[in-house]
Amino acid sequence: MDVILLERVAKLGQMGEIVHVKNGFARNFLLPQGKALRATEANKKTFEGQKAQLEARNLERKKEADVVAEKLNGQSFIVVRQAGETGQLYGSVSSRDIADLVTEAGFSVARNQVVLEHPIKTIGLHKIAIALHPEVESTVTINVARSADEAERQARGEDLTVREQFELEPLEDEEDLEAALDEEAEEV
Repeated sequence: MDVILLERVAKLGQMGEIVHVKNGFARNFLLPQGKALRATEANKKTFEGQKAQLEARNLERKKEADVVAEKLNGQSFIVVRQAGETGQLYGSVSSRDIADLVTEAGFSVARNQVVLEHPIKTIGLHKIAIALHPEVESTVTINVARSADEAERQARGEDLTVREQFELEPLEDEEDLEAALDEEAEEV
């Protein structure tokens, strides 16, 4: 199906372009969300008449997104989750969790604006992109930790995913060594 894009759509095209998409994508996403019109002669004329208004509205939204992106860019958010000793989370941190965190901080972000390839499943610092507008992206840092204390340590640069290794104290003399070996032999 050929459609006329009413706004920039990532990986598809710019506003005003006529692109060929699969029928389901057009019917289920582009048309209901007002991102495109069917490419008929009547719609092409309608689009030409509304083009100036659409471009003005798009420019206004972009300016608003730029202002928010300046404030949001580089922000850090802490997520406390339960995890094993190796740093694997028992659950995961999804785009919904990140959107809720950012919204609690005073920014209006929907979960579909959080660009997350796959859920976060390990503790550590994770850079996440947030698409505030099709042409404006902001990057935030998500600090996933087991506690607030660990989050502070991670923010300073400490790696908490490595298990702590304990060193045994060396024995002072041979008598202590023989005594330790005798104890082990008796236990077995």
